[in-house]
Amino acid sequence: MKNFLSSIRSLFSDENGIVSMKRLCGLICTITLCTTLYVNALTNGNNMPSTTLIDAVAMLAFGCLGLSSIDKIFGKKQKQSEDETTPPDAQG
Repeated sequence: MKNFLSSIRSLFSDENGIVSMKRLCGLICTITLCTTLYVNALTNGNNMPSTTLIDAVAMLAFGCLGLSSIDKIFGKKQKQSEDETTPPDAQG
């Protein structure tokens, strides 16, 4: 059980081990969107949300998860460039 909880925590953590709210928000938006679309497929459509609302939630989920990926890609390059500019004797 402890291993399962640590793997879930690592799913939402960034490369520094800090919990990323972008990933959590993206997951919540994705689950909400999938649930809404599934319920709408089973009902007759009387309680359908507007297409603008569905598009907004989809873009929010895409944006949050996409920003997490961009941070991961460009964060490593920035860290590598900082390591290259530090003199070898100062790196410890």
